[in-house]
Amino acid sequence: MTTFSKTTGHKTMPPWLHKRLPASGDVTATRQLLADLHLHTVCQSARCPNQGECFASRTATFMILGNICTRNCRFCAIEHGQPEPLDGDEPRRVAEAARRLGLKHVVVTSVTRDDLPDGGAGHFAATITALRQALPEARIEVLTPDFHNNEAALATVARAHPDIFNHNIETIPRLYPTVRPQADYRRSLQVLQRMKELDARIYTKSGLMVGLGESREEVLAVMADLRTAGCSILTIGQYLRPSAGHLEVKEYVTPETFAWYEEKGREMGFLYVAAAPFVRSSYHAAEFSEKVAGLKP
Repeated sequence: MTTFSKTTGHKTMPPWLHKRLPASGDVTATRQLLADLHLHTVCQSARCPNQGECFASRTATFMILGNICTRNCRFCAIEHGQPEPLDGDEPRRVAEAARRLGLKHVVVTSVTRDDLPDGGAGHFAATITALRQALPEARIEVLTPDFHNNEAALATVARAHPDIFNHNIETIPRLYPTVRPQADYRRSLQVLQRMKELDARIYTKSGLMVGLGESREEVLAVMADLRTAGCSILTIGQYLRPSAGHLEVKEYVTPETFAWYEEKGREMGFLYVAAAPFVRSSYHAAEFSEKVAGLKP
């Protein structure tokens, strides 16, 4: 159900999207650690609504390859433009931050770097290697761009053997021209399928935003396509507009609908489905990775 302000006509947040602010102590400490190591996080750059909660629990999703993206998706708050050169010391600093935070599950994502021949795949591999050296017992999850479905780039990441390979499908195919004009729905499915073919031991994962004007039937069709591509972990969350310059929210999806998506996902054979208004790709990732650990990818 969507409600509207009588005075402005704009959609107003339903009660299930009201969040309490966490205590500031550990939030400040986490931010300071990241600043000291000159690291970016998707939590900050994408204005994630869970940032305070995650920082308070001393966890973060590292964002490598800089903080300027070569693509300009209409839903995303990350800055678009000409990226800076690669920082060769960044993998070491990510590993150091993960070590200081005591992470048992490390999530690494990136901006899209269409300017690089390998799309940044080598940098992902170097970061995975650095994390393995610093935290040999930790599970490592990477959330990558599509690398234009470049076989060599995907093989580079596969050889580094992350525990979980995540590539977000984001939305239904009908909305791609509006939501992700520089991406391709089929290409994203192929990336997930190819990673599974390269190394069947790697869990593959994807995520969807809802509230952009899609129907339930369209969401179910995407879920079915993901299962066909071998994807075994799925997250579904509410799209929230990061600024007035981004796409409008078409609908605030109810918790009951999210619960229905979870049920349907389990029926389809996903090992794990997290669907709720504030669910994001890496939100509580450690918890659900523990639930799939030991299950066949």
